[in-house]
Amino acid sequence: MVDSQYYLPNDIGVSALDCGEAFRLLSPQEKMYAHYLSRAAWYGGLAVLLQTSPESANIFVLLQKIFRKQTPAQLEQVATAAGLSAEEYQAFLVYAAGLYANMGNYKSFGDTKFIPNLPKEKLEALMKASQAFQEQPAEMEALWDSCSCPLFSLEDKQKQLGLGDKGITTYFSGNCCLEDAELAQKFLDSKKLSAYNTRLFKRDNGGKACYEVRLASAVQKGQNDSFTQEPSYDVKPYCTRDRFGMKNLAYAANENQRKMLEEYRRSFTFGSVDAHKEGSRYWIKDKGPIVESYIGFIESYRDPFGSRGEFEGFVAVVNKAMSERFAKLVGSAEVLLPELPWPREFEKDTFLKPDFTSLDVLTFAGSGIPAGINIPNYDDIRQSEGFKNVSLGNVLAVAYATQKEKLTFLEEEDKDLFIKWKGPSFEVQVGLHELLGHGSGKLFVQDDKGKFNFDKSKVTNPETGEPVSLFLHLETWDSKFSTIASSYEECRAECVGLYLCLKNQVIFGHDGQDAEDVVYVNWLSMVRAGLLGLEFYTPESKSWRQAHMQARFVILRVLLEAGEGLVGLEEVTGQDGKPDARITLDRSKIHTVGKNAIHRFLCKLQVLKSTADVEGGRALYDGYSTVSDSGAHNFLRLRETVLLRKEARKMFVQANTRVSGDSVELVEYEGSAAGLIQSFTERFQDEAEQLEADLLEMNRRDAPCWCQSC
Repeated sequence: MVDSQYYLPNDIGVSALDCGEAFRLLSPQEKMYAHYLSRAAWYGGLAVLLQTSPESANIFVLLQKIFRKQTPAQLEQVATAAGLSAEEYQAFLVYAAGLYANMGNYKSFGDTKFIPNLPKEKLEALMKASQAFQEQPAEMEALWDSCSCPLFSLEDKQKQLGLGDKGITTYFSGNCCLEDAELAQKFLDSKKLSAYNTRLFKRDNGGKACYEVRLASAVQKGQNDSFTQEPSYDVKPYCTRDRFGMKNLAYAANENQRKMLEEYRRSFTFGSVDAHKEGSRYWIKDKGPIVESYIGFIESYRDPFGSRGEFEGFVAVVNKAMSERFAKLVGSAEVLLPELPWPREFEKDTFLKPDFTSLDVLTFAGSGIPAGINIPNYDDIRQSEGFKNVSLGNVLAVAYATQKEKLTFLEEEDKDLFIKWKGPSFEVQVGLHELLGHGSGKLFVQDDKGKFNFDKSKVTNPETGEPVSLFLHLETWDSKFSTIASSYEECRAECVGLYLCLKNQVIFGHDGQDAEDVVYVNWLSMVRAGLLGLEFYTPESKSWRQAHMQARFVILRVLLEAGEGLVGLEEVTGQDGKPDARITLDRSKIHTVGKNAIHRFLCKLQVLKSTADVEGGRALYDGYSTVSDSGAHNFLRLRETVLLRKEARKMFVQANTRVSGDSVELVEYEGSAAGLIQSFTERFQDEAEQLEADLLEMNRRDAPCWCQSC
């Protein structure tokens, strides 16, 4: 029997993201703009296959070839004739849908590998009975041989993403370890280069290590000479097809959008992070667009070292009604920021009011779809020029809906309240998390001219009374705090949400008892999420696989440590006779015991971040992240209970757009595994064979680098 955490259940939730009404309200020009941006996002998103695992691209091509010739409905008859049961065929469809939804064979939320929940020989029989195999037997046989073993393999190292012995990664060659990542970071810093759009490959050159930094670039020659002057480094592109076309320029609504798109194209053509930063500056200036978008190598969650960005691109339409609520929150920001528990000197000199909009997603290409975003991630821009916040409304509408009977670890009297207020409370948390969590706090920095962005004579560390340490020129949050940076920052933002939701003015459209219920459910959701987070901890390597869930576990530990009966957590036996757990929250103590605990912890997080205290930050965060079987709670045993009762994360089906004459049509699909598969099959049908050949060729060139000795 395969552990259930390594396959997707046949009854996994699959929901269509509804953007039909929002799209129909766009003008013809806006529809064209959204269409061409979506095409760029989807094509760029294929890079995620190459960023996830050595086999992801080949599995993707195998599935595309099968489903381009036969729809899931047509293939069902073939499956029956090949000896597959109805359950086995559904398992195959769910696996295919999962690979498309995650853009690879590792879960985007948790970084755990998933394999088909049917015998390998059954899947091979189906593949060989397919029309695609009948028409191209040699090609399909070779493709199957190239990926069938890793497709089903659950060797210890292949169970999760990680660096060196801890897991699989394609951000680094198979012979790289943490020391190599640190060495490369120092080299890139010395050359004033960002790691955001790179991968690192280590080779042996006559007994000497030679590091090859691969850049996401369409241009293969004329690279930065600073690399070739260093004998132990070279640079090569790893993304060689330029698909960021200029058609979308013709439909841009204003000069900021046009300049933004020109800089993005320059970034993708030459692999220039500076060009992407320049495009991001124009993006920030593009206030209140009807069609919102962002594209590039953005989030560093899945780089084991925490410095390299995964590609993503989104296109969405503004939801004006919900955006008005967030605009009110932005208006309150300057009143709320002084309420945060750190000294005034640790806050930005000026709060740069950002756009904060609620969006209905049309396209989100990448490994997964978040509920909210605060971007860009470039520290220098965020600190002095600004940022934008977006809440993805149609994602929130379906992502967190659940049935009462599937709601785990809560008391019965909490369940109805939880279901009623989960949506409104999460809207509040997302708003505060993105705007005042990620949008708050100052980094103390010394620039290249030796100038400080704070008064050194007046600012001291409130925890120690000593002068503050700082970030040196070219050091960034990600490069300095590396492996803990993402989760630490998510934890800080989540704590800001918990702390500030206690202020009545942030509860959107609710007052009195309703507002108190929103606060209660927000805090209850957080402590429950902390328990659920144990699913994403790997005891064998003592590592966390998901930044947000690690953050929520840390918060649970902080609130348990607060004592005085604020949070209760006990192991019980469920009605089915199997191990279960119950988590409770004393709502009468949220504003006292709870607030004080978050106040103290949040202040420590910010001070350690502002002062670049990596040693202190790591000690604090790693301490609360520890999962053990000792102490008041046996978290290792509770992890087994969580795994026993976990519910699979939902998958989303997204629409396609296509040009028909002078207009753009929206093509929608049913919310099912078959609908998700059909959406991907039709997404790339115009030049499918060339595209698949490109992916296979890029993957073939990299293949020798995934072994231990490259």
